[in-house]
Amino acid sequence: MSIYISGSLAFDRIMTFPGNFQDHILMDKLHMINVSFMVDGMDERRGGCAGNIAYSLALLGEKPLIISAAGRDFGPYAEALLAKGLPLEGIRRDDSIFTALCYITTDLNSNQITGFYPGAMGLASVYDFPAINAETDIAIVSPGNMDDMRRLPNLYKQKGVRYIFDPGQQLPVLSREDLLSAIEGSFACITNDYELNMICKTTGKTEEELVGRTLWLVTTLGADGAVVRGADGTEIRIPAVPIEKVVDPTGAGDAHRAGLLKGLIHGLPLPDAAKLGAVSASFCLEKMGTQEHDYSPVIFAQRYESVFGPLPEGIFQ
Repeated sequence: MSIYISGSLAFDRIMTFPGNFQDHILMDKLHMINVSFMVDGMDERRGGCAGNIAYSLALLGEKPLIISAAGRDFGPYAEALLAKGLPLEGIRRDDSIFTALCYITTDLNSNQITGFYPGAMGLASVYDFPAINAETDIAIVSPGNMDDMRRLPNLYKQKGVRYIFDPGQQLPVLSREDLLSAIEGSFACITNDYELNMICKTTGKTEEELVGRTLWLVTTLGADGAVVRGADGTEIRIPAVPIEKVVDPTGAGDAHRAGLLKGLIHGLPLPDAAKLGAVSASFCLEKMGTQEHDYSPVIFAQRYESVFGPLPEGIFQ
């Protein structure tokens, strides 16, 4: 059983603003914004959607293959991935360019303003999937190189491999045709509620029509959990897992996808796999950064059981 994760690898510079963005933005001057936010903290962390998902899957006992590209400053990141037992052969390396860099500023209401330098993310992957198996494998196409986001859904469909489409931050540059092509025939499409509205606006399709093009539509709702809708008429609300304090929301969505993939690769129906996603996301919320959380199978199981009851058998075998 293999999990293929395409998407970005990046260094995140995460900053905290001790106020609310809305208090410093004049709504009648949106056409000429000129604002500056004095932050009171900054950390540089490993990030990128593919890296984040792979990290949380490693905590869950899986060794997914990252399909991405990185630059000449990637050495320490590579060492961290290897320390988690994660393979690197799916990562294209180019010493003529820097790895992608993301600047994220979060205010007191967990609103975020992000600036992104793509760097090596502008390079398409060159991995040729020599051992892909339609019977056992699963893939996710997460935000990353645009050529990969357009090409890989078609490749997975041709090979009969289940894949999840997660357009995320790349929605503004994906066309109507890009979105409909990737969603059509996918196993699942996962977004937050804002991103889902963007997809509907760009494609001209309703949420109900999108469910008819993919088997599952998963919509995360932050503190309100997630809604899972299936082409068979299933509609289930998965609650968020309560924690004492949200330290940083960055990367929680990627951790959620990791838990979801963990459940699917072990044969769980998607609504049950989404419960693993909710638990996985809760650990990420407790730490500053996207790859700073940690837990044992016992701790994960305890948190799962406190909300959802007994953990399905075989998850950590």
